[in-house]
Amino acid sequence: MTRFRLLPSLPVVVALCASPLLALAQSPTTPAPAVRSGLEGSIFISPALGGPTRQGMPDAKPLPQIEFIVRQGDRVVTTFRTDDDGRFRVTLPPGRYTVERKDKMVSGFYGPFQVDVAPATMKTVQWKCDSGIR
Repeated sequence: MTRFRLLPSLPVVVALCASPLLALAQSPTTPAPAVRSGLEGSIFISPALGGPTRQGMPDAKPLPQIEFIVRQGDRVVTTFRTDDDGRFRVTLPPGRYTVERKDKMVSGFYGPFQVDVAPATMKTVQWKCDSGIR
């Protein structure tokens, strides 16, 4: 009885091992995610309490759940709302913007704040609004 040994030839082994590597090398690479431009930051209100500033007490606090309008010239571009900690993040195309509180029927000063947004940059701001409390 004759015995046959099945040994794959070297070219077949190389081809089988290399084919997954070639597929990886030839697959298109996933492009890096585009960096969006826009505005992020926090908005505070000060003074937080009426009367004189007290030693060891903060004179400002976050401005929670307030809606702001973003304008470019006379045109409203978008609106955003601060979170419970006064933070916000909004995507905007590069340009010059004016940001102010949407509800203007309240006392105090809530903008307008002027801001320039550069291409592929999230501009970080920290604004302080005047509560009007004295």
